[in-house]
Amino acid sequence: MHGVFDIVGPVMIGPSSSHTAGAVRLGLMARKVLGEQPVQAEIHLHGSFARTYRGHGTDKAIVAGIMGMQPDDERIREALPLAKEQGLQLQFKQVQIDGAHPNTAIIYLTGASGHMARIRGASVGGGNILISNIDGYEVELTGQYPALVTIHRDQPGIVTRVTEILAWNALNVAFMRVSRQSRGAMAMMILELDEELPRTVVEECQRVPQVQKAFSIPAIG
Repeated sequence: MHGVFDIVGPVMIGPSSSHTAGAVRLGLMARKVLGEQPVQAEIHLHGSFARTYRGHGTDKAIVAGIMGMQPDDERIREALPLAKEQGLQLQFKQVQIDGAHPNTAIIYLTGASGHMARIRGASVGGGNILISNIDGYEVELTGQYPALVTIHRDQPGIVTRVTEILAWNALNVAFMRVSRQSRGAMAMMILELDEELPRTVVEECQRVPQVQKAFSIPAIG
């Protein structure tokens, strides 16, 4: 069953839903994962993205998302000079990634505080995206739902503790995925929710002793 969005496509600045709207969302998701104003971006492009990114405006689209623009923002066409005006340093590289979707990008961001984030994702059609890796952890994240992300010690009871906090705050989990580096090491848990998370809930999760870091990713437009 297809919805209107799947048939008609997203409201966007062209020319392509995959190379423009999806690319904007990849950049926007990277910014949300970083969680602050980016000052430096290194963008690796694979496959079709690498071959046609200038002609299809994929470079402008990803940078526009990194700066916080939505797919229908008329400023997308001017994203590169706007980035220069804002002091956002950019570097693009064409890469080959075995087995990757043809519209794949790896985005390395550095924030004003020095914090860094690495996000790998693909534009999978119709303006939709799939994030497959965040900071070395394998994930499956579409950006269609608000999400809670925790980085925690892989120990019994942590998942239960975090989901109890959500339940106490009447927040319903739509999807959940846990990725760990190895048994007993650090793990990343992503809980996609039906509602946006209040800051107080994220702070409560952060106070769980075994949680190294907790942050939220709002749903992207």
